[in-house]
Amino acid sequence: MFQQDQEIFNILFQAISEGVIIIDNNQHIMEINSTAESIFGYEKGELIQRELNTLLPSNYHQSHAKHIEKFVKKGKRRRMGEASDIFGVKKSGDIIALEVELNPFTIYNKTYVMALIKDVSEIKETQKDLMLKSKALQSASNGIIITDALKPDNPIIYFNSAFQNLTGYSSKEILHHNCRFLQGKDTDQLPLKTLRTAIKKGESCQVTLRNYKKDGTLFWNDLYTMPITNAKGTITHFIGIQNDVTQRRKAEAERNHLSTIFDESLNEIYVFDAHTLKFVNVNYGGQKNSGYTIEELKQMTPLDLKTQEDEITFRKNTDILLKKNVEKIEFEAIHQRKDGTTYPVEVHLQLSSLGDNEVFVAIILDITERKNYTEKLENTVEERTEQLKAALSKEKELNELKTRFLSLVSHEFKTPLSGILTSTVLLSKYQLTEEQNRRDKHIKTISDKVHYLNNILNDFLSLEKLETGKLTYSFSNFKLSKVVDEVIYNANMLLKEGQSIKYPDNVNDLSLYQDEKIVELILSNLVNNAIKYSPEHSVITIAIKQDQDVTTIQVQDNGIGIPKADQKSIFERYFRAENVINTQGTGIGLNIAKHHLENLGGTIYFESEEQKGTTFTITLPNTVKQ
Repeated sequence: MFQQDQEIFNILFQAISEGVIIIDNNQHIMEINSTAESIFGYEKGELIQRELNTLLPSNYHQSHAKHIEKFVKKGKRRRMGEASDIFGVKKSGDIIALEVELNPFTIYNKTYVMALIKDVSEIKETQKDLMLKSKALQSASNGIIITDALKPDNPIIYFNSAFQNLTGYSSKEILHHNCRFLQGKDTDQLPLKTLRTAIKKGESCQVTLRNYKKDGTLFWNDLYTMPITNAKGTITHFIGIQNDVTQRRKAEAERNHLSTIFDESLNEIYVFDAHTLKFVNVNYGGQKNSGYTIEELKQMTPLDLKTQEDEITFRKNTDILLKKNVEKIEFEAIHQRKDGTTYPVEVHLQLSSLGDNEVFVAIILDITERKNYTEKLENTVEERTEQLKAALSKEKELNELKTRFLSLVSHEFKTPLSGILTSTVLLSKYQLTEEQNRRDKHIKTISDKVHYLNNILNDFLSLEKLETGKLTYSFSNFKLSKVVDEVIYNANMLLKEGQSIKYPDNVNDLSLYQDEKIVELILSNLVNNAIKYSPEHSVITIAIKQDQDVTTIQVQDNGIGIPKADQKSIFERYFRAENVINTQGTGIGLNIAKHHLENLGGTIYFESEEQKGTTFTITLPNTVKQ
């Protein structure tokens, strides 16, 4: 009777594009259309009067039956699968995803349910694929953006979380904007021109750009872009994949810097295999001093450069490095150049690694100049010994000088000697342990007075030689830092409380060809005067500069200064300024310094303001004309 009911058939024919299944209240299939047959793979006669469970996976049978019963009781139309996925089973056993809408109706007091069915398996698979791809993009460690090439200015329409974390911008600041905001004001980059050209041509491109985070922090962005086209070949989108390579860039810069230091060092640096001993790399200094090219050296070993050592001895000496008993060994050797000449070297050798290989790194110092200096020093000692012998023969003349000296500076001797005597007497009274501070005070007084007397003697000895023309200068090359160190070391004993001496900048590489001792004497005189005529807690500054021909030395203090009326006579022998009459001194130190400088081709002048300080400036030619 059901199949003959025209009303039901009319309902079935109205659902042309969807599968239709009609079941009764016992969930038996009463009718299906051809679309439903196609969906499930059954013929109509195979399903009529069969249970609906025939078309459902077995694990859904119980829950689905209860669901249908409740639905029939409520009698309201509804769409299934709104909260969960619905699945069916085909005749072949394949599980398919369905979209089902249930429509209850009643005919002749009997309730039926019409199910409108769509096979959405392909749609579900597509959605699943898109979801997986979206999750993959979001979980990627690289920043990923997609731009719309069909819209003006190619705006960003998608970005993943890695891009946002990398740049620090908000969604509102990213979406619908061109990605040039990452460049800030740094828009004149050569790689940007390459990128713009590639986008204009619709080509893939890979560049490394300087980009900037929202907080202004620079990061190096390794960017890869590629176009996406539609079926007609039109470029619709661009995908950009970003990788923060800032750390790699910094590491590369550091490696390049170290490589530059290695290549440009004037010291010789050799890297050779710890087992074959073949050179792996040699810097410019090594190539230049040895005379070999890098290609020639890579076919050689250190034994080819050494003149006195065989392989057995060399390996025995370096074995302690391979066993890691020590970190570094140092020794001297004689190296031979390609042209056959030899030179003394100091070798600093240590074990390192290059990839998986052990290598030795040798830093070689050419010590020819040091050796020559030692020989010159030995010769100087011999010369000084001869000079001393000659000086002893002039003892009679020196005795006469002492007589003149004593008559001239009796006052200058009397005061410090009295101080020494007084301190000596007082020292004998302080015998208790807790009186050590008092003893130290008087010991310092004695030391200062003795130092002062020694300076007076040196001044008068120099004066006598200058007057008689018996002074000879001993010229040699020397480092200015050596003289400055000696002067400051001696001057430290004279410093008042809180006084300090400011060491000159950039003096380590400066040298002179002059009489080293005379230069030291002149500088000592100026520094000692600065200390003597400056107050406690003041600074004495030594400044040195040198050009191609002349060295200029300045000694500046913040002391009592020289009265303007006395400045014209300050270099006269025995002259002392009005404001230092009560201060110990002989008045010959500056006179001696001026005579020495004139003999050496130099000059001395000063600038001074009373109660503000004095600056003495001396100039010396870097090389004495012979």
